[in-house]
Amino acid sequence: MHILTTGIAGFIGSRVTEMLLEQGYQVCGVDNMCAAYDLRLKEYRLAKLRGREGLDFYQADIADRDAISAVWRESGPFDAVINLAARAGVRQSVENPWVYVEANMTGTLNLLELCRHSGVRKFVLASTSSLYGGDNPVPFSEDAETSRPLSPYAASKKGAEALCFTYHHLYDIDVTVFRYFTVYGPAGRPDMSLFRFVQWIHEERPLRLYGDGTQSRDFTYVDDVARGTILGLKPVGYEIINLGGDSPHDLLELIGLVEREAGKKGKIERHPMHSADVMATWADVSKARRLLDWRPEVSLEEGVALLSAWYLENRQWAKDIDTAD
Repeated sequence: MHILTTGIAGFIGSRVTEMLLEQGYQVCGVDNMCAAYDLRLKEYRLAKLRGREGLDFYQADIADRDAISAVWRESGPFDAVINLAARAGVRQSVENPWVYVEANMTGTLNLLELCRHSGVRKFVLASTSSLYGGDNPVPFSEDAETSRPLSPYAASKKGAEALCFTYHHLYDIDVTVFRYFTVYGPAGRPDMSLFRFVQWIHEERPLRLYGDGTQSRDFTYVDDVARGTILGLKPVGYEIINLGGDSPHDLLELIGLVEREAGKKGKIERHPMHSADVMATWADVSKARRLLDWRPEVSLEEGVALLSAWYLENRQWAKDIDTAD
């Protein structure tokens, strides 16, 4: 199969691409290499992919219809699209909502239109647990209320999901939408709590804790998410599926795990909780088990150890990655 995979220099996209190549897929990889965060992380991930047999890479923005159409003409035809290109981040989206709409909604629309016109029958979309907001009971199930997103980021992903359903209804495109829950691991995003906590504790910098630390998150290791995403290439009609660790942990517990790996205590600096954040996330993953035979395999303890080991191996440059708000 020939797969168009977007966002391949991103955290999840790079690991999905690596696994696709290992499984013998041909991949056309696209990334715009935007500087939403330190480009050294994207360059590090992309360097691990460059030169791999079966991969063609294009630097292009899916929100630019002409640019992504040119990639499609040059590298197609494709059997499926895995759309992992996105602007992510709850707090940043409050400051600049426009770029989230362009990347997450316009970009998805451009890809769906190309699928429609060229007969691509399978589309996989990365969405987010942020859609569940603060009022749904945990664990979150896929049929929960998601019409009241708390941030422009979540709203833009809700829009992308809606576009996918429209194109499924009108043009019979088979769609798997994944709602990811707090993905972490080596070379992760520096705006996520785990990357920050590892860096701040190792470097003995102030650890900025928003809220009282009792907020819980369903942390999910990146390899588990990548494995599930590839399983989503199977025909399902139109389905929204949670991928989560199925084992929420509060932030104080998380800090304790990182402290244990680092062999030192964090210097906690407390701040008010952000209005776009929620107190708890927890994925009901029974649908993923039923439809994809998927379940998380890496515990938080194992994952924190793997992330910490990666950080120490790359500390010379990782210590300088900007983790400011």
